[in-house]
Amino acid sequence: MIKSDNIVIFEHPLIQHKISLLRDKATGTNEFRKLVDEIAMLEGFEALSDLPVEDVEIETPIEKCMTPMISGRKLAVVPILRAGLGMVSGILALVPNAKVGHIGMYRDEETHQPQEYYCKLPNPIEERLIVVCDPMLATGGSAVDAIDQIKKHGGKNIKFMCIIAAPEGLEKLHKAHPDVQIYVGHLDRQLNEDAYICPGLGDAGDRIFGTK
Repeated sequence: MIKSDNIVIFEHPLIQHKISLLRDKATGTNEFRKLVDEIAMLEGFEALSDLPVEDVEIETPIEKCMTPMISGRKLAVVPILRAGLGMVSGILALVPNAKVGHIGMYRDEETHQPQEYYCKLPNPIEERLIVVCDPMLATGGSAVDAIDQIKKHGGKNIKFMCIIAAPEGLEKLHKAHPDVQIYVGHLDRQLNEDAYICPGLGDAGDRIFGTK
């Protein structure tokens, strides 16, 4: 397995507990959606620990003081549609002023290759910290292509967050974009012949939105 300072695989018991609940096929849509939101917030707390800050003057009920606040153009959250939408609110709970872009990808059922159909990013994207999110990192194709598109539009400072990853997808993403910091809730065993993560949790988009 590839190792890098740019890969963080979480071991926090709260994250692992919530991922176990996600895996259970008996977990319904409403609970599944809430769990994805909570896991995204927990992962985001760590992934955003290096946001730049600057001291600004405010007035408390007692006196004026200098105190740190997030500086610069702040954050752009870019979910890979559609499952990535489930992680957005958890990140926005931490940074409510973040801008949100969207990248639309779907997987060809025969070739298992990602197909792009939409890309809309906040400007100026080159000045922002960009968090790309998708609950599942399976083959890695969608993540690689999404980050390719962001870089073509000028994005430079990019992080990727997922809840579950397969070793094949993690290695592919890291090799294609070694400069991108990758945050993984849990590293699963492998992909099966249909390119689904094992043991996985099924189709994250279907379980978030209650579709099949």
